[in-house]
Amino acid sequence: MHVSSKTKNQLLSTLIGMILFLASCTVGPNYVKPTVEVPAAYRENAGWQVAQPQDATLRGNWWEMFNEPQLNAFEQQVDISNQNIALAEAQYRQARALVQQARAAYFPTVTIGASLNNASRSTTSRNNNGSFNGSSGRTAPTLFTMAVDASWEIDVWGRIRRLVESSEASAQASAADLENARLSARTELAQDYFQLRTLDTQKQLLDANIVEFQRSLELTNNRYASGVVSRADVLQAQTQLKTTQAQAIDVGVQRAQFEHAIALLIGKPASVVSIPAAPLVMTTVPPPIPVGVPSEVLERRPDIAAAERQVVAANAQIGVALAAYYPTVSLGATGGFESTSLSQWISAPSRFWSVGPAISETVFDGGLRAGLTEQARGVYDGTVASYRETVLTAFQEVEDNLAALRILESEAGVQDEAVKAAQQSVTVFTNQYKAGITSYLEVVTAQTAALTNERTAATILGNRMNAAVLLIKALGGGWNVANLP
Repeated sequence: MHVSSKTKNQLLSTLIGMILFLASCTVGPNYVKPTVEVPAAYRENAGWQVAQPQDATLRGNWWEMFNEPQLNAFEQQVDISNQNIALAEAQYRQARALVQQARAAYFPTVTIGASLNNASRSTTSRNNNGSFNGSSGRTAPTLFTMAVDASWEIDVWGRIRRLVESSEASAQASAADLENARLSARTELAQDYFQLRTLDTQKQLLDANIVEFQRSLELTNNRYASGVVSRADVLQAQTQLKTTQAQAIDVGVQRAQFEHAIALLIGKPASVVSIPAAPLVMTTVPPPIPVGVPSEVLERRPDIAAAERQVVAANAQIGVALAAYYPTVSLGATGGFESTSLSQWISAPSRFWSVGPAISETVFDGGLRAGLTEQARGVYDGTVASYRETVLTAFQEVEDNLAALRILESEAGVQDEAVKAAQQSVTVFTNQYKAGITSYLEVVTAQTAALTNERTAATILGNRMNAAVLLIKALGGGWNVANLP
């Protein structure tokens, strides 16, 4: 039965229409954000100072709230020179390129080529005993061909759409990882900076006490020369002085290490970074930090955003695996020119074309598709668990540092009283020693206790500043999930 060209075109149009209609289908589960248990408020927040209402959230350069110009200068260099951030940025660009690759499957693949078939001449054997029906020495004619081939996989079951969805979510996760790398580097820098300043404070205390202990040694020597005290008092004074000098030297080792760590974070060789000493003012207190409610942390922390985007990517991969159970539908088209004559190659009579759909289906794969689908579901369940664990860890970190700030604030108050009492004790015992009422051992004991308490107070201040930095990190450092590309 003869089928007219018009009927063929109608059938082709109908088939294409049906294919496009089916292309609106997308197999696999649509994404639903996993549920997590979110408390109504932080338990430890009640004991921590609350920021002013206009500062309800962290914003921008959070480190500036500490009013440390040197820290501000270092923080500005992190984005430019830190190599971990450079690595995360390169990985994000890779993820974006994968999105572009996935989206390319939406479009046809078109190739063009030209060939000269039988352009290299050949002859047949003279001793083929008639097995080849051709004359000895004959050559085949040259066939000039120029063709354009196009192939297009129609996304009937949404395989490509799921692939794009997965790659886009992975790229967003990579962007969040980049922000998390920035936040980690900035907070680590702030921590190292305040640890270094704590050591500067301790060095200042040690140096001041060394001066006092030298005076005490001179006093003891004079009293020994006058026969008022024994040689034991002189030896005790010398021991105290040398011990304190050794402690001051030891602080230098730790300070150098923190200085080198800061150099690494700003992407510079340790040998070219020198940070002048600047002790903390002992009346310094951590700035008030806007904490908000726990539900806000889900939108503020880049590591939570990265974990959630990985769930999206894994969910889409289930759809990719399920699409393999359905037939693959594609359209192919070929057109061009073909001729045995070079002069008539590019001419209307030499043109040819063909177009038509193709459908293929895997009927047996030994359980491969079932295995891939089960793997995709397992990956999805794993990313959900990882997301929920990340959320719980975030809540824990906020509570930890709220508790640290509250407890350290109370400890600092008590320690300040201990320092004042120890200093008064030194004054009393020194006067009694000069009056000959007590031995020098009691003076040494009082001076040692005073120095220990002063150093403890400096350590507590450093810990308070460190806890404030960690709380800012736990809250996301002013970032928001709306910043994701």
